[in-house]
Amino acid sequence: MSGHSKWHSIKHKKAKEDAKRGNIFGKLSRIISVAAKEGGSGDPANNNALANAIAKAKEYNLPQDNIERAIKKGTGEMAGIKFEHMTYEGYGPGGIAIMVDVTTENRNRTAADIRSIFSRSNGNLGESGCVAWMFDRKGIITVSKESVTDYDDFMLKSIDSGAEDIEETDESYEIKVDPAQLNEVKSNLAKNDIKVKFTDILLIPKSTIKLSKSDTEKALKIINTLDDYDDVENVYTNLEIEDKMLEEIES
Repeated sequence: MSGHSKWHSIKHKKAKEDAKRGNIFGKLSRIISVAAKEGGSGDPANNNALANAIAKAKEYNLPQDNIERAIKKGTGEMAGIKFEHMTYEGYGPGGIAIMVDVTTENRNRTAADIRSIFSRSNGNLGESGCVAWMFDRKGIITVSKESVTDYDDFMLKSIDSGAEDIEETDESYEIKVDPAQLNEVKSNLAKNDIKVKFTDILLIPKSTIKLSKSDTEKALKIINTLDDYDDVENVYTNLEIEDKMLEEIES
């Protein structure tokens, strides 16, 4: 089956490195708090979004005390900050489409900072809807490679469970599904003895763009700068990077 971009793998690797330095812990705690608040429960058994947020946090070794504090802030058991979600859209170097999901307690500050990042990086922040049509919203079910002993069997069971596509990353397989069927497919996978790490609903580009090495380096700079910003949860792009070019850039 097919892959669409190297950005997700790059981001995952980068997040692992950030986790070693503790730089990602604030973002993970914020996501947990929001999931607890919006899901209406501090119990992950009754709040799927919270369960997913906790699973991701544990993958990056967020301490249990941090997780519990984040949940209590979300449910109101501890004093916390009120956050709101927003999405920004724009264009990066080479005309790539970029979408940025943020969770912020200061809308005006974040808007100014995101606009500044685009401007400083040869990008343009656009109006709502300017690039959203270039992406499809898809459910993503992540399965650890360690739990898959027979790939062919895994692939057939995934298709039978309702998978639309499967993409391989460094440490996992990502099963793409219709968002409306996410929980159903997850349940079917469990019945087929496939252990799910966590699930997401993400934006996947309908088509991708390949750039020159120079423009790719510029594009990665703005994407990474956005991803490093504290209020940013996710960055989506239609940039496609071939393995050979990525190796050259990283060397």
